[in-house]
Amino acid sequence: MKRLYLSIITVLICCTISAQSDSQARATLDKVAAVIGNKTGASANFTMSGKIGNTSGTITIKGGMFQAQTPQAIMWYDGKTQWTYMKSSQEVNVSTPSETQQQSMNPYKFINIYKSGYKLSQKTLSSGWEIHLEATDEKLSIKEMYITVNKSYQPQEIRILRSGAWSTITISNFKAGSYEDSFFRFNSKDYPGAEVIDLR
Repeated sequence: MKRLYLSIITVLICCTISAQSDSQARATLDKVAAVIGNKTGASANFTMSGKIGNTSGTITIKGGMFQAQTPQAIMWYDGKTQWTYMKSSQEVNVSTPSETQQQSMNPYKFINIYKSGYKLSQKTLSSGWEIHLEATDEKLSIKEMYITVNKSYQPQEIRILRSGAWSTITISNFKAGSYEDSFFRFNSKDYPGAEVIDLR
């Protein structure tokens, strides 16, 4: 009987610790989401490697909008329509990306997936925290994710497991800014020689 009581107590303690860790991780990510969701916008440098490809560049975000620049292309997304300008061919592909496609193109889109379908835990680091997300829904394309956050609640690194392979996004030089909505739309006047291909 004593062993039974000890087992029950152990399970209750483990469940309590797990619940606290989940709660702490969610609270941390809520603060991260608030920082990167600055109403006037923010920008950062990024490097991506692994399953999602290998590239680096800059990204500017404002709410659900973003503009990303790499050596190969420039992407604009105004919350509905995306324009992708390929520098080598001077072509602009116009599309309406799905949620999954957005996640593969916008590093900050990953931050908000913690709100449903994932079990969370948090580990304290000398520089901040590492949050681990593990999918509880088999239908989710991202099975696991690690988000490293500094003490200013700015994401530093995001590691993602999707389709059996890991990808890494490193983020640096994050800073708040002020951007007009037009900054997140392609302007044909700036690219007079570009061929626009509508894929919608």
